Amino acid sequence: MTTTTNGATDWRDQIYDIFRENGVRHVAHVPDGGHAKLIKRCEADPEMKTVTLTTEEEGVGMLIGSWLGGTRGALLIQSSGVGNCMNALSVMKHGKFPILMIVSMRGQWGEGMPWQIPMGQATREVLEAMGVIVYEVEFDRDVQPTVEAATWLAFDSSVPVAVLLTQRLIGTKKFVAA
Repeated sequence: MTTTTNGATDWRDQIYDIFRENGVRHVAHVPDGGHAKLIKRCEADPEMKTVTLTTEEEGVGMLIGSWLGGTRGALLIQSSGVGNCMNALSVMKHGKFPILMIVSMRGQWGEGMPWQIPMGQATREVLEAMGVIVYEVEFDRDVQPTVEAATWLAFDSSVPVAVLLTQRLIGTKKFVAA
């Protein structure tokens, strides 16, 4: 486990620990800087199967298969990829399959890429329109209790749940024109 300069556990490590403690053994993801450390932790765990996706909606299908096979899974994606999941998420809702999505947000606090803003601003509403319960985390102190509650809700109640990790939490990327 990694600690920060003030002695607190890094929030990415907290998410990994929650996955381990709650039997999440399949992790689907599209490569993303906001999830990079968490992805590396999951990939290094011999008890976890980590799958790199070519597109986000593949993860929804993978997690349905995992659940039907008796294994819990999580989907790590960026807010810009949420729009790719809409049709697939309808299966989750009507099939009463649980899904746990951890979404790194773009298009918010200090965004430097204008094309990230539309989906970043619409992510919560789009997910809620598909019947997904949405929690949002802005500060590191709230990561552990929020992800833990979302995990319990998803798997104990067989509902789709997303945790939005805001840009204020994950940080912004500063791009400078050449």
